[in-house]
Amino acid sequence: MKKRLLWLWKFVKYFTIIYFASSIFFVVLYKFVNPPITPLMAIRLAEQALNGQTLKIEKHWLPLDEISPNLPLAVIASEDNLFLEHKGFDFESIEKAKEYNLKKQGKKVRGASTISQQTAKNVFLWPQRSWLRKGLEVYFTVLIEFVWGKKRIMEVYLNVIETGNGIYGANAAAIQSLNKSAAKLSRGDAALIAAILPNPLKWNLKSPTPYIRSRQQWILWNMNNIGTIQF
Repeated sequence: MKKRLLWLWKFVKYFTIIYFASSIFFVVLYKFVNPPITPLMAIRLAEQALNGQTLKIEKHWLPLDEISPNLPLAVIASEDNLFLEHKGFDFESIEKAKEYNLKKQGKKVRGASTISQQTAKNVFLWPQRSWLRKGLEVYFTVLIEFVWGKKRIMEVYLNVIETGNGIYGANAAAIQSLNKSAAKLSRGDAALIAAILPNPLKWNLKSPTPYIRSRQQWILWNMNNIGTIQF
């Protein structure tokens, strides 16, 4: 029994060392190299295979400097107003979400993830909610804020975010649904893409529902409130 516990302790110790060393390595690597695939992409491929569907990953990476400035402004207006100010976490929004969820027990849970947190989850982790994943999300969020900085975080976010069935990144979504690259997006186009991001498998960019159109108008209004952004 003692030998088994000792072996288990050694396994956990070395696994932890290897995991955190490799995580730091990949965070530093992805500051300079674009992630070739994410855990969510791999999960979606597995789901497609299990359902007998054609395997599909459509993504067209575009550097942030080539993306229309309307798009970063739109996702900030939609998802994370304080993106350029916080250090990865919006504690005021977290507190408001906690209070809301306590009042609305049993109903849809409201999240308060920042763009930095969503990027950390998308690139390094799996989508299902759990305390383990949230803990690792905090860890990776701190790392990318420190190593990548805001400009790289936004660039990766806009290029790996799920935007449809087998479609990843705003550029692929724009090309397929709007017949233009993300470099050519108008304010209305950018707000429409931002409007579907909370549930891109449910909401179709090609045929937006009245609800999505109302979200688009609210995002445009908030974009005007924010004004311009500078990385």
